[in-house]
Amino acid sequence: MRFRATILTAGKTATGIPVPDEVIASLNAGKRPALSVTINGYTYRTTVGFVDGRTMIPLSAENRAGAGVAGGDEVGVEVELDTAPREVSLPPDFAMALERDAAAKRTFEGLSNSLKNYHAQQIEGAKTPETRQRRIEKSIATLHEGKAR
Repeated sequence: MRFRATILTAGKTATGIPVPDEVIASLNAGKRPALSVTINGYTYRTTVGFVDGRTMIPLSAENRAGAGVAGGDEVGVEVELDTAPREVSLPPDFAMALERDAAAKRTFEGLSNSLKNYHAQQIEGAKTPETRQRRIEKSIATLHEGKAR
């Protein structure tokens, strides 16, 4: 399904693409379908969300850069249902830490992919081994308590 839209911005960095109701209806997959989105030949995976009562496709800084677009640009958007399994790639040291703590692992396995990604990206984003280790310990402690964050 193809449509044209203007990339909207909110605040300093939040951006999204409004999705016409008829596009969501034609996908016949509920109000928050998982999608494969292509803009300017760049494709990424996401899930439809809602902002201020509008159906929106999130557009992160990484995806804006990949597509070569910015807030305010009018773009052609192609969407299709994304039915491929969504898997989160865990840093090996974090995966080992989860294996050593059954309660943390159980909580982690119950999280949404976006929350799993949150933990993995926090660890991957560390600039020093010491920071990485602190972040692993913090994630494990949080998950051990049954909390998502």
